Amino acid sequence: MMQVGAKNLITDVKGILVGNAHDEVMKTGVSVVSGPTAFTASYCVMGGAPGTRETDLLAPDKTVTEVDALVLSGGSAFGVDAATGVVDQLRKAGRGFVAAGYSIPLVPAAILFDLSNGGDKNWSENPYPELGRRAYDALDDHFDIGSVGAGFGAQCGMMKGGLGSASFTLSNGVTVGALVAANPVGNPTDASGKYFWAAPFEVDAEYCGFGAPKAGALGQSLDQTKLGALEARANTSIAIVATDAALSKAEAHRLSTVAHDGFARAIVPSHLPMDGDLIFAAATGNMPAPKTLLEFSEICHAASLCVARAVARGVFHASAHPGDRLKTYKELNGG
Repeated sequence: MMQVGAKNLITDVKGILVGNAHDEVMKTGVSVVSGPTAFTASYCVMGGAPGTRETDLLAPDKTVTEVDALVLSGGSAFGVDAATGVVDQLRKAGRGFVAAGYSIPLVPAAILFDLSNGGDKNWSENPYPELGRRAYDALDDHFDIGSVGAGFGAQCGMMKGGLGSASFTLSNGVTVGALVAANPVGNPTDASGKYFWAAPFEVDAEYCGFGAPKAGALGQSLDQTKLGALEARANTSIAIVATDAALSKAEAHRLSTVAHDGFARAIVPSHLPMDGDLIFAAATGNMPAPKTLLEFSEICHAASLCVARAVARGVFHASAHPGDRLKTYKELNGG
């Protein structure tokens, strides 16, 4: 059995902290996941248009096994520089991979496209390193969801996206959590805009409690997606799943792969050629390693459920701001 974590956030995972920063004028932001010590990490990308930094080192056959932080950022290609600001702060803290007497922080990053959301992007100097520094300095075990961090300027289908998080604790005490910046081509709801695709996985009415889409509303048409109304390439959902179980790098890779099921459950359609859908996986090792394939499978399954719930929670908690191009879920549903 699974139970929702105490905070229902990825920070229910021991050894995980989250920091967020955003700029209301530019309508963009950055989210950072780090902790007191480095953690095992890998990733899986299933979208056709990803934007990343230092993800090659996360492949199971590469030498490095641990990283110091993971970054999710708005800003398209400009946003990968958010990791530079995080590296700066980690270096000041003496963190990093030691080589030839130097500490070199390892900070993989992934970005989403939020340049066309109505914010002022006419900056004279790339703002993302500073947003990365601010997000790192805000690291905590409590944080808000909705229009914050990397989800501040997100657009999820034809409504505002957001930053969502969710967690589960398994019967053996292992905790799994997800952090999602939802900005896909596809929609989080059926054509009515009311019923979340992730409704079957909802716990305690955490994102409205309206129930599942009605039979026959199975999203066969792309008419209600960004493809028909906005820029076809203005997309990408990015996420981090984490567990406190000790995992190998290969197991972390499998965890990130299975976690993509959560995108497919919560966003219709998902993993399109114009999406850059990517999920990082982190394992802090504060709990014992799974003893059997069944135990590991339960961790993977919990991660996919957390991703689906986090998508809906991020969209549900999005808030309206001046100049938004799309309405929030609550505005569309009288909330």
